[in-house]
Amino acid sequence: MNPVRNLRHSRDSKISHGASPVRNSGHSRDSKISHGARAVILLSGGIDSGATLYYARQKGYKVFCLTFDYGQRHNREIDSARRLAEACGADWRLLKISLPWKGSALLEKGRRLPKGKLARKDIPSTYVPGRNIIFLSYAVSYAEAIKAEAVFIGANQIDYSGYPDCRDSFLRAFGAAVKRGTKKGVSGRGIRIKAPFINKTKSQIVAAALKMKVPIETTWSCYRGGRRPCGVCDSCLIRTRAFKEAGIYG
Repeated sequence: MNPVRNLRHSRDSKISHGASPVRNSGHSRDSKISHGARAVILLSGGIDSGATLYYARQKGYKVFCLTFDYGQRHNREIDSARRLAEACGADWRLLKISLPWKGSALLEKGRRLPKGKLARKDIPSTYVPGRNIIFLSYAVSYAEAIKAEAVFIGANQIDYSGYPDCRDSFLRAFGAAVKRGTKKGVSGRGIRIKAPFINKTKSQIVAAALKMKVPIETTWSCYRGGRRPCGVCDSCLIRTRAFKEAGIYG
Protein backbone atom coordinates (compact mmCIF):
# COMPACT_ATOMS: atom_id res chain seq x y z
CA MET A 1 0.00 0.00 0.00
CA ASN A 2 1.26 3.44 -0.89
CA PRO A 3 2.11 5.34 2.33
CA VAL A 4 0.82 8.52 0.72
CA ARG A 5 -2.64 7.05 0.53
CA ASN A 6 -3.11 5.80 4.06
CA LEU A 7 -1.71 7.86 6.92
CA ARG A 8 -4.22 7.18 9.69
CA HIS A 9 -1.76 4.77 11.25
CA SER A 10 1.25 7.01 10.95
CA ARG A 11 1.51 8.50 14.45
CA ASP A 12 2.03 5.01 15.88
CA SER A 13 4.43 3.85 13.19
CA LYS A 14 8.11 3.10 13.69
CA ILE A 15 10.60 5.81 12.82
CA SER A 16 14.11 5.18 11.59
CA HIS A 17 16.66 6.18 14.22
CA GLY A 18 18.97 7.40 11.47
CA ALA A 19 17.16 10.73 11.21
CA SER A 20 18.86 13.54 13.04
CA PRO A 21 17.02 15.56 15.69
CA VAL A 22 15.69 19.01 14.84
CA ARG A 23 18.31 21.70 15.03
CA ASN A 24 18.00 25.36 14.23
CA SER A 25 18.99 25.31 10.58
CA GLY A 26 17.19 28.55 9.82
CA HIS A 27 18.55 32.03 9.43
CA SER A 28 18.88 33.25 13.00
CA ARG A 29 19.28 31.61 16.36
CA ASP A 30 16.42 30.89 18.76
CA SER A 31 18.52 31.00 21.93
CA LYS A 32 17.22 34.40 23.07
CA ILE A 33 13.44 34.30 22.76
CA SER A 34 11.76 36.83 25.01
CA HIS A 35 8.84 35.72 27.15
CA GLY A 36 5.60 35.93 25.17
CA ALA A 37 7.40 36.47 21.85
CA ARG A 38 5.14 36.18 18.83
CA ALA A 39 5.76 34.55 15.48
CA VAL A 40 3.80 34.37 12.23
CA ILE A 41 3.79 30.93 10.62
CA LEU A 42 3.16 30.48 6.90
CA LEU A 43 0.94 27.39 7.05
CA SER A 44 0.18 25.64 3.76
CA GLY A 45 -1.22 22.42 5.20
CA GLY A 46 1.72 20.20 4.22
CA ILE A 47 4.19 18.27 6.37
CA ASP A 48 6.91 20.92 6.17
CA SER A 49 4.72 23.80 7.31
CA GLY A 50 3.01 21.64 9.93
CA ALA A 51 6.36 20.64 11.40
CA THR A 52 7.46 24.27 11.29
CA LEU A 53 4.36 25.34 13.23
CA TYR A 54 4.99 22.81 15.99
CA TYR A 55 8.71 23.63 16.02
CA ALA A 56 7.99 27.33 16.60
CA ARG A 57 5.54 26.54 19.38
CA GLN A 58 8.05 24.15 20.96
CA LYS A 59 10.62 26.97 20.92
CA GLY A 60 8.28 29.09 23.04
CA TYR A 61 6.68 31.38 20.50
CA LYS A 62 3.04 32.37 20.58
CA VAL A 63 2.11 31.38 17.06
CA PHE A 64 -0.14 33.12 14.55
CA CYS A 65 -0.81 31.09 11.41
CA LEU A 66 -1.38 32.59 7.97
CA THR A 67 -2.79 30.55 5.07
CA PHE A 68 -3.55 31.73 1.55
CA ASP A 69 -6.37 31.02 -0.84
CA TYR A 70 -4.63 32.23 -3.98
CA GLY A 71 -6.71 30.44 -6.62
CA GLN A 72 -4.87 27.12 -6.39
CA ARG A 73 -6.35 24.02 -8.01
CA HIS A 74 -8.04 22.80 -4.83
CA ASN A 75 -8.91 23.76 -1.28
CA ARG A 76 -7.83 20.47 0.26
CA GLU A 77 -4.62 21.97 1.62
CA ILE A 78 -6.51 24.91 3.14
CA ASP A 79 -8.65 22.49 5.15
CA SER A 80 -5.49 20.72 6.28
CA ALA A 81 -3.96 24.03 7.39
CA ARG A 82 -7.05 24.88 9.41
CA ARG A 83 -7.02 21.49 11.11
CA LEU A 84 -3.31 21.76 11.92
CA ALA A 85 -3.80 25.18 13.50
CA GLU A 86 -6.74 23.91 15.52
CA ALA A 87 -4.78 20.88 16.73
CA CYS A 88 -1.96 23.19 17.81
CA GLY A 89 -4.30 25.66 19.50
CA ALA A 90 -2.99 28.45 17.29
CA ASP A 91 -4.60 31.57 15.92
CA TRP A 92 -5.36 31.01 12.21
CA ARG A 93 -6.13 33.46 9.43
CA LEU A 94 -7.11 32.63 5.86
CA LEU A 95 -6.28 35.36 3.38
CA LYS A 96 -7.85 35.31 -0.07
CA ILE A 97 -5.75 36.92 -2.77
CA SER A 98 -5.87 36.92 -6.56
CA LEU A 99 -3.15 36.17 -9.10
CA PRO A 100 -5.18 36.82 -12.28
CA TRP A 101 -2.15 36.57 -14.57
CA LYS A 102 -1.86 32.84 -13.67
CA GLY A 103 1.47 31.51 -15.01
CA SER A 104 1.42 28.14 -13.25
CA ALA A 105 -0.10 24.70 -13.65
CA LEU A 106 -1.29 25.06 -10.05
CA LEU A 107 -3.38 28.09 -11.03
CA GLU A 108 -4.70 26.93 -14.42
CA LYS A 109 -7.09 24.02 -13.88
CA GLY A 110 -7.19 23.16 -17.57
CA ARG A 111 -3.42 22.80 -17.75
CA ARG A 112 -1.88 19.36 -17.37
CA LEU A 113 0.30 18.81 -14.33
CA PRO A 114 3.82 17.60 -15.17
CA LYS A 115 4.86 14.02 -14.52
CA GLY A 116 6.57 13.78 -11.18
CA LYS A 117 10.34 13.41 -10.83
CA LEU A 118 12.45 12.70 -7.76
CA ALA A 119 15.60 14.14 -9.32
CA ARG A 120 14.67 17.34 -11.12
CA LYS A 121 17.06 19.83 -12.72
CA ASP A 122 14.44 22.03 -14.34
CA ILE A 123 11.93 24.30 -12.61
CA PRO A 124 8.56 22.61 -13.26
CA SER A 125 5.34 24.23 -14.46
CA THR A 126 3.94 23.94 -10.91
CA TYR A 127 6.14 26.87 -9.92
CA VAL A 128 3.93 29.87 -9.06
CA PRO A 129 5.67 33.13 -10.08
CA GLY A 130 6.84 34.99 -6.98
CA ARG A 131 4.64 33.00 -4.61
CA ASN A 132 6.93 32.99 -1.58
CA ILE A 133 7.89 36.61 -2.16
CA ILE A 134 4.18 37.45 -1.97
CA PHE A 135 3.46 35.19 0.99
CA LEU A 136 6.46 36.36 2.98
CA SER A 137 5.63 40.01 2.28
CA TYR A 138 2.14 39.55 3.70
CA ALA A 139 3.58 37.62 6.65
CA VAL A 140 6.11 40.36 7.42
CA SER A 141 3.37 43.00 7.28
CA TYR A 142 1.24 40.91 9.65
CA ALA A 143 4.22 40.33 11.95
CA GLU A 144 5.10 44.00 12.15
CA ALA A 145 1.49 44.94 12.86
CA ILE A 146 1.17 42.51 15.79
CA LYS A 147 4.72 43.16 17.03
CA ALA A 148 5.94 39.66 16.24
CA GLU A 149 9.64 38.88 16.31
CA ALA A 150 9.80 36.26 13.57
CA VAL A 151 8.21 34.79 10.47
CA PHE A 152 8.54 31.04 10.00
CA ILE A 153 8.33 29.28 6.64
CA GLY A 154 8.55 25.54 5.97
CA ALA A 155 10.88 25.94 2.99
CA ASN A 156 13.23 23.11 2.10
CA GLN A 157 16.02 22.98 -0.49
CA ILE A 158 17.01 19.31 -0.17
CA ASP A 159 13.96 17.25 -1.17
CA TYR A 160 11.99 19.74 -3.26
CA SER A 161 10.86 20.58 -6.80
CA GLY A 162 13.62 23.12 -7.42
CA TYR A 163 11.61 26.29 -6.84
CA PRO A 164 14.03 29.24 -6.48
CA ASP A 165 11.96 30.87 -3.74
CA CYS A 166 12.49 27.82 -1.51
CA ARG A 167 16.26 28.20 -1.45
CA ASP A 168 18.40 29.44 1.40
CA SER A 169 20.00 32.12 -0.77
CA PHE A 170 16.58 33.65 -1.49
CA LEU A 171 15.49 33.59 2.15
CA ARG A 172 18.69 35.28 3.28
CA ALA A 173 18.25 37.98 0.63
CA PHE A 174 14.62 38.48 1.64
CA GLY A 175 15.61 38.74 5.28
CA ALA A 176 18.12 41.44 4.39
CA ALA A 177 15.40 43.36 2.53
CA VAL A 178 13.09 43.10 5.55
CA LYS A 179 15.84 44.50 7.76
CA ARG A 180 16.17 47.53 5.49
CA GLY A 181 12.57 47.99 4.43
CA THR A 182 10.54 47.83 7.65
CA LYS A 183 10.18 50.16 10.61
CA LYS A 184 11.23 47.36 12.98
CA GLY A 185 14.22 46.61 10.81
CA VAL A 186 15.65 50.11 10.59
CA SER A 187 15.08 50.64 14.31
CA GLY A 188 17.28 47.64 15.11
CA ARG A 189 14.47 45.30 16.15
CA GLY A 190 14.10 43.42 12.91
CA ILE A 191 11.71 40.60 12.03
CA ARG A 192 13.68 37.41 11.57
CA ILE A 193 12.90 35.04 8.69
CA LYS A 194 13.23 31.47 9.92
CA ALA A 195 13.27 28.23 7.94
CA PRO A 196 14.18 25.54 10.49
CA PHE A 197 14.01 22.68 7.98
CA ILE A 198 15.73 24.33 5.01
CA ASN A 199 18.58 21.78 4.97
CA LYS A 200 16.77 18.69 6.25
CA THR A 201 15.78 15.71 4.14
CA LYS A 202 12.07 15.04 3.89
CA SER A 203 12.43 11.86 5.94
CA GLN A 204 14.14 13.86 8.70
CA ILE A 205 11.24 16.31 8.63
CA VAL A 206 8.74 13.45 8.89
CA ALA A 207 10.63 11.96 11.84
CA ALA A 208 10.82 15.35 13.55
CA ALA A 209 7.11 15.95 12.94
CA LEU A 210 6.17 12.68 14.57
CA LYS A 211 8.49 13.35 17.50
CA MET A 212 6.73 16.69 18.05
CA LYS A 213 3.35 14.91 17.72
CA VAL A 214 2.29 16.76 14.59
CA PRO A 215 -0.94 15.08 13.38
CA ILE A 216 0.56 14.31 9.97
CA GLU A 217 -2.50 12.28 8.96
CA THR A 218 -4.21 15.66 8.53
CA THR A 219 -1.49 17.09 6.26
CA TRP A 220 -1.81 17.29 2.49
CA SER A 221 0.92 17.37 -0.14
CA CYS A 222 -0.64 16.34 -3.47
CA TYR A 223 -0.85 18.96 -6.23
CA ARG A 224 -4.04 17.49 -7.71
CA GLY A 225 -6.41 17.58 -4.77
CA GLY A 226 -9.31 15.14 -4.71
CA ARG A 227 -10.23 12.67 -1.99
CA ARG A 228 -6.97 10.73 -2.29
CA PRO A 229 -3.46 11.83 -3.28
CA CYS A 230 -2.57 11.06 -6.89
CA GLY A 231 0.72 9.37 -5.94
CA VAL A 232 2.54 10.50 -9.10
CA CYS A 233 3.16 14.27 -8.84
CA ASP A 234 6.49 15.63 -7.54
CA SER A 235 5.08 16.27 -4.10
CA CYS A 236 3.52 12.82 -3.75
CA LEU A 237 6.71 11.07 -4.91
CA ILE A 238 8.86 13.02 -2.44
CA ARG A 239 6.40 12.36 0.37
CA THR A 240 6.20 8.63 -0.43
CA ARG A 241 9.99 8.26 -0.46
CA ALA A 242 10.28 10.19 2.81
CA PHE A 243 7.80 7.91 4.56
CA LYS A 244 9.65 4.85 3.34
CA GLU A 245 13.02 6.24 4.43
CA ALA A 246 11.57 7.15 7.83
CA GLY A 247 10.40 3.57 8.29
CA ILE A 248 6.69 4.27 7.87
CA TYR A 249 4.71 1.91 5.67
CA GLY A 250 1.06 1.75 4.66
